[in-house]
Amino acid sequence: MLDFAGTPGTLTGLVLRLLQCAFAAGAVASMATSVGFYNFTAFCYVIASMGLQLTWSFMLALLDAYALLRKKMLHNPILVSLFVVGDWVTATLSLAAASASGGVAVLFFSDLGRCSFGNECRNFQISVVLAFLSWITIAISSLIMLWILAAV
Repeated sequence: MLDFAGTPGTLTGLVLRLLQCAFAAGAVASMATSVGFYNFTAFCYVIASMGLQLTWSFMLALLDAYALLRKKMLHNPILVSLFVVGDWVTATLSLAAASASGGVAVLFFSDLGRCSFGNECRNFQISVVLAFLSWITIAISSLIMLWILAAV
């Protein structure tokens, strides 16, 4: 019952965590390479949220890799409940950051008609897309963890 895709200690779980890391790192890199991001609170929030997401997902990816090497299942109820809380907190923060920065990006491109920041506008858009992709992967992980917690 507990050996389905995405569970901790499986290859798909490791791939899901690595995708979370990659999307969060891409969002941070894209936003940090633009010059004027610090003028907008939503964009600063994206960097903070994706930095937390990157740290959390990388630590869990290392734990998944260790469990794969040792061929152990990580289904301890206390450990799974910690995963659930961490995943839900980072998922909520990621969604809030992606939505806030998406709102600012829509304001620049749709409501104002054009973005007056030049090439940074493309970086803002890429960062928003990567933040949403990171949120999608963490949302999948958090639902899997909740399902495992209910089954344990």
